[in-house]
Amino acid sequence: MTPSDVLIEAFDRLPAIARDAVSGLTVDDLAWRPDPEANTIAWLVWHTARGQDVQIADLAASEQVWTADGWAETFALPFAPGEMGYGQSAAEAGEVRVEADLLIGYLEAVTLRTRGYLDDLDPASYADVVDEQWEPPVTAGARLVSILGDCSQHIGQASYVRGLLDRR
Repeated sequence: MTPSDVLIEAFDRLPAIARDAVSGLTVDDLAWRPDPEANTIAWLVWHTARGQDVQIADLAASEQVWTADGWAETFALPFAPGEMGYGQSAAEAGEVRVEADLLIGYLEAVTLRTRGYLDDLDPASYADVVDEQWEPPVTAGARLVSILGDCSQHIGQASYVRGLLDRR
């Protein structure tokens, strides 16, 4: 397996985990919080897809799926199109109120774009420096691992909140 094969395998698992977390839930269920400041399942899945979309688009020097494919208009969230959830308040996170199928559709579209990027990535490109603001500078490989780690954490959080929701 190549590094791209490993990453594709890992990224491809995210939509299925997210699907389990949202399956059978209403918009109100997806917006439920175990605590007034906690993130909702809807926000966690949306933010997972947005974070992946923003960062892969940056690496690929391409437009985000969110804007290129009309997802921003379809979601119709009360945020600027460039918003990805980073640093949002609890009130803003609560404004992500959409159907489960929409969340999964967007995450699947982003994952497909990520797969295409990784399929085309030359193995030598993993060593390319993509951010010199850190010490040591961040390579494409390190950024991809970071994106995957963040996505995995948020999808795991969505699954955990789903478990709490089911037990209330």
